[in-house]
Amino acid sequence: MLDPMLITARVTSILENLQIRYFIGGSIASTLYGMVRTTQDSDIVANLRQEHVTTFCSALGGEFYIDQEMISQAIVQNSSFNIIHRESFFKVDIFIPKAEPFVEQQMTRAIRQTLSIDPPIEAQVATAEDTLLAKLAWYRLGGEVSERQWRDVLGILEVQADLLDLDYMHRWAQELKVSELLERALADIQPE
Repeated sequence: MLDPMLITARVTSILENLQIRYFIGGSIASTLYGMVRTTQDSDIVANLRQEHVTTFCSALGGEFYIDQEMISQAIVQNSSFNIIHRESFFKVDIFIPKAEPFVEQQMTRAIRQTLSIDPPIEAQVATAEDTLLAKLAWYRLGGEVSERQWRDVLGILEVQADLLDLDYMHRWAQELKVSELLERALADIQPE
């Protein structure tokens, strides 16, 4: 169980057992839609509430380093916390969503994706469009210097190509104030 996908799936299985809405984003999602790359962590957005904390910690406490107080504080502050897989030291970052239109859009549009064939495992993952838009927003937030974030964006555009809903992406890029970044990324993948 040292595979990042299986470690992530272990966490999502507990979220599903607790009937908590969630989706996987970040590098795991961009790897599913774009170019494969190594990652040190996975990102999950989850509507975790205080009444879930004890059960969540009990279910994962044997396999992960978990700080129950940090989780409760993250829920109060609508921020994030992480848990670390004991055997591999792989980190799972869990973000408590703020009441923002784009986050709700990501949650509503998330789809079942296969994380593993053997054993067969599926989980809720942000769509390719939403993953790309979130990557652009993080790229902007990080001062537009992360080559890794930019490669993830280009990888999704190249692999998904004609499958992407460009109208949707343009509309939300404008909302997220990353329209020029989307245009630049689209230009970067156009054949010369």
